[in-house]
Amino acid sequence: MKISVQTSIAAPVFQQIVDQVHFAISAGELLPGERLPSIRAVATELGIAPNTVAKAYRQLEFRGLITAHDRSGYSVLAAVPDSRYQARGVSADKTEVHNAVDKLEQGLFPGAFCKVTEDFLSGDPAKCNVIHADGAGTKSIVAYLWYKETGDASVFRGIAQDSIVMNLDDLLCVGVNGRILISNTVNRNALNCPGEVISELIDGTEAFLESMREHGINIYSGGGETADVGDLTGTLVVDSCAVAVMDKADVITNDITPDLAIIGLSSIGQANYEQHANSGMGSNGLTNARHDMLSSHYADNYPEAFDANLDPSLVYCGPYRLSDSLPGSEFSVGEAILSPTRTYAPVIYQLREALGDHVKGVIHCSGGAQTKCLRFGTGVHYIKDSLFEVPPLFSAIQAVSGTGWEEMFKVFNMGHRMEVYLPRTKADEAIRIASGLGIDAKVIGHTKVADGPNALTLTDTAGRQFRY
Repeated sequence: MKISVQTSIAAPVFQQIVDQVHFAISAGELLPGERLPSIRAVATELGIAPNTVAKAYRQLEFRGLITAHDRSGYSVLAAVPDSRYQARGVSADKTEVHNAVDKLEQGLFPGAFCKVTEDFLSGDPAKCNVIHADGAGTKSIVAYLWYKETGDASVFRGIAQDSIVMNLDDLLCVGVNGRILISNTVNRNALNCPGEVISELIDGTEAFLESMREHGINIYSGGGETADVGDLTGTLVVDSCAVAVMDKADVITNDITPDLAIIGLSSIGQANYEQHANSGMGSNGLTNARHDMLSSHYADNYPEAFDANLDPSLVYCGPYRLSDSLPGSEFSVGEAILSPTRTYAPVIYQLREALGDHVKGVIHCSGGAQTKCLRFGTGVHYIKDSLFEVPPLFSAIQAVSGTGWEEMFKVFNMGHRMEVYLPRTKADEAIRIASGLGIDAKVIGHTKVADGPNALTLTDTAGRQFRY
């Protein structure tokens, strides 16, 4: 194909290349399997830097339109996936990240949810270290929009909780049961996010940590960092890092085998350790949630709140304002999307205390959502055939976006965000413990022997069946 660029227009050169190749694929001018001109050939013909062409090709690859071949350039994918998440520059299952990380040393327990190392901090051969980093993701942008529209900076208290929980609940999956030290990093545009935003993030952090300690979770603040990086973000990014020392004997290795019950812990409602009801949102899938639900009002008024390189048809293309009522729910749209991420720490602590080693695995359904389980165990066929009803927020996202249900279950938790794997004989006790803390729980499926690699068969409450 012939690629041309204009340096006199506002669109960056790499974006012009992306747009032309994307259109050529969509229009059938570039056929599945057809090779693209090499990076060097395009750079030479257009008189531009090879890195500019490489950047364009990488974005096309991330959109799922082309694929790279070792030493032989790029070609059009045989089947172009219809993924709104990927088209917005986000990977639901982070395949490319796992491909890189899986080459590294896997720690003491390779099948565990988080990497577990020797006790480098204190040198005790009976103990081990777990360190974890995560954050609130683009949920902070929704909080920013709320703040700009209402002037209410307290919304960022929920973002502080989101960032902490995304670390804490991953640590739960390896059985962390002692002291946890957490540090926060806030990268902000100081012009758009002044001091009152930082104050609310700090106060929100301290309040949430104190509430956790009141429920037996020994988690403490180790300080943090606030960086003013206006060139990197128009709003703010809130991340955290948590570290713990634990006994090796207490590690949950996620040795998931056939013939286990899968207990799902609901992501909605109000636990007795929460101050407000939860919509189920969590901190995954926010890129889709905000763009698919929120209207063009936000693109028109807050250009700092999205990537200008995105396809305009995918930018704030929904019907709602933050203050609108969410159909079938007690929440407004903004309240539902910003609902602070629930922690399951009190539940998992009580389950471990009561059931001990009968807890064979714990999976936080974050990145990859209901397909996260595929990364654990060997030769396991996961059967999820008794799920919770889909919460109103996720139903609304699907309705306004037209996203396929198969993709929805890969992006959003869809009703339960934590899974516990244990013998069927212990299921009732696990459900009783969760219910005692105000969290709905049920057997949502089981495991059996797979015919080959790990597989998941998921049947939703409407009878639709998907295989992953």
